[in-house]
Amino acid sequence: MATKHQQILQHIDHLPIGEKISVRQIAKDLGVSEGTAYRAIKDAENKGYVSTIERVGTIRIERKQKENIEKLTYEEVVNIVDGQVLGGMEGLHKTLNKFVIGAMKLEAMMRYTGADNLLIVGNRTDAHELALEAGAAVLITGGFDTEDHVKKLADELALPVISTSYDTFTVAAMINRAIYDHLIKKEIVLVEDILTSAENATILNISDPISKWYEYNHHTKHTRFPVVDDDLHVKGIVTSKDIIDYSRDTIIEKVMTKNPITVHQKTSVASSAHMMVWEGIEILPVVDEYNILQGIISRQDVLKALQMIQKQPQVGETIDDIVTSQFQDVSEAKDNFYYRCEVTPQMTNYMGTISNGVFMTILTEATNRALRVYKKGDLVIENVTLYFIKPVQIDSTLEIRPKILEIGRKFGKVDVEAYSEGVLVGKALMMAQVLDRT
Repeated sequence: MATKHQQILQHIDHLPIGEKISVRQIAKDLGVSEGTAYRAIKDAENKGYVSTIERVGTIRIERKQKENIEKLTYEEVVNIVDGQVLGGMEGLHKTLNKFVIGAMKLEAMMRYTGADNLLIVGNRTDAHELALEAGAAVLITGGFDTEDHVKKLADELALPVISTSYDTFTVAAMINRAIYDHLIKKEIVLVEDILTSAENATILNISDPISKWYEYNHHTKHTRFPVVDDDLHVKGIVTSKDIIDYSRDTIIEKVMTKNPITVHQKTSVASSAHMMVWEGIEILPVVDEYNILQGIISRQDVLKALQMIQKQPQVGETIDDIVTSQFQDVSEAKDNFYYRCEVTPQMTNYMGTISNGVFMTILTEATNRALRVYKKGDLVIENVTLYFIKPVQIDSTLEIRPKILEIGRKFGKVDVEAYSEGVLVGKALMMAQVLDRT
């Protein structure tokens, strides 16, 4: 049976897009306390189908598909620019496909403005009205208002008219940055992208006998299964080691490993990979905040995802991408690794020297490249001893020389030295574990 919290989430999920939501109304409609209603609304906001907008309130929004994450909704624009909604509130959930800067004559401006656009313009009431008639929302810069008949038209067409105190240039920069950040997030593969759902996963109940484990093992060839209670709360993991020396009619609850390591749907695949390597486990149950099983991920799922990440075209550049794009391999031989890296302005701190985080990234990248010559699996750095010896100036060329001290089937130990103009500026000792692709 669903909890009150889950019932509220289901109720909110079935509300029409654009509907306003209040704690008091939810509590009244479903007969729950306002505290319970508030927690559920916040959870719905975290799950991405409710949004709270300043001076507007909380509204039901459309769940954004990950593949369309580079597109913004008008309510996101309101939050980005600290805006005030003057009219057309019911259209806040709609998605914009282009924004137009209104820095031209009215006729020219309208040639570029169409349906699902956002016109960014100052206090030009005629432009506001024409944009709405063309099917576009309006963002008024400079803190200006608009006329009442424009607000009324916005309400009729369900197209937002938003006012912000920022100027046009600042607003355009803020929206561009938001889209860019979304594009970077798009590249990050999360557990929810690769999990096998609870409905399709093979799971055991705490009251099942061990004979059920043998049955599942015969059909799936797997040896590890999550164990849940009747409400799908994760209670343990059972493996082939757990059932040794027990009869087949023994209850699973008596032999399972309790309090297993779990992950959430928003956990990154990279973080899950590190957890699996560190703990030496083959599967991870995926749970929600109430420890209810959402699905499972296996080591094979994680490895496939990591390989997919490497093949993805990068759309939004992160700091790591900027750093690795500067790498040049000038190695003289297979066992004599030698890399060069230019220190660009983005890599420096306020003093004009290379930041500690970037320096760490450079040494890590050199380590990964050296180990990949010998190990074709995906690498997880698990231990680092780092020494900063001298500051590295902007526009310098770093020379990085990793030396493999020891390499085994599952790990590698590397000593890395960095030079600038022939002077040793830093070094590190790194330990890495290898995730075999077999």
